[in-house]
Amino acid sequence: MARGAILVAGGAGYIGSHVCKALAAEGYLPVTLDDLSSGHARAVQWGPLVRADIADADAVARTVKAHDVVGVLHFAAKSLVGESMRDPLKYFRENVGKGVAFLEALQAARVSNILFSSTAAVYGNPARPTSISEDDPIRPISPYGASKLAFEEALRGATRASGGRCAVLRYFNAAGADSDGDLGEDHDPETHLIPLIVRASRAETPPLTVFGEDYETRDGTPIRDYVHVEDLAAAHLLVLDQLVRGETDLVLNAGAGKGVTVREVLKAAQDCLGRPIPTVTGARREGDPPMLVANISRLAALGWAPRKTLQDMISSAALWREKTTRVVPT
Repeated sequence: MARGAILVAGGAGYIGSHVCKALAAEGYLPVTLDDLSSGHARAVQWGPLVRADIADADAVARTVKAHDVVGVLHFAAKSLVGESMRDPLKYFRENVGKGVAFLEALQAARVSNILFSSTAAVYGNPARPTSISEDDPIRPISPYGASKLAFEEALRGATRASGGRCAVLRYFNAAGADSDGDLGEDHDPETHLIPLIVRASRAETPPLTVFGEDYETRDGTPIRDYVHVEDLAAAHLLVLDQLVRGETDLVLNAGAGKGVTVREVLKAAQDCLGRPIPTVTGARREGDPPMLVANISRLAALGWAPRKTLQDMISSAALWREKTTRVVPT
């Protein structure tokens, strides 16, 4: 049964496209709004694509009206921590300035039910890095994290003033690929660990650089919380359902609730792929905290739990890479 149209800003990107597939499976019509500056048109397979900038108020208004949109998922953003350190104004312009223009257009079109894709980077260097709660202090250490936090605050303030409903999902490290092989992680440049490991293992790239081996962790490398992108997609549908039911002002961590080091991911990948992963050691990256692990009890209380393992993330990413590199690009 059709459940209405959901406007997915950034739906041609990695996480957005996986969520579009999950929305379609649940009877929604995902309508992707994307300028394709980093997303891919080929990833839009379950609904229409509107190629436009989120700050284009006329395009937003036309799209909402044409499809009778009942809710919005907002993924569109710049997301490279290192780049944000070098060019902070770009991140505030893209993630905050354009985000506010998008929000104004949505309010003018009387759209409620807005779910925002945020990040664990808002926590900075947390006091309790092994179990970060949504109520912990918010102290971003990168312009990327600061820009995401600024939009969170704009969204909550605007929603309270207008009487709408909103939710924020703070991601930790999304990883893996679609189990059907339809979608995967394809950034340019690629900065995420697991796809970089897969490419290095296939000798597509030089050896993988491990950024820092002098952290105060169990093996000297940073600890992160990895969650499979399909589990993350399921979390979006659950939270969207909460909004439709009338809940609002939700702020939820989305992770696996456990951390692994870079070296542990490398060992798991070597075991999973059955081949060595060539590496070199580099300096720490500016803006990288030593440890980030989610407390996911708030999301779990809604009935969500991560179902896929680190090995699932690695194997699905490897299978998707193998499938896509067999095809000659057009």
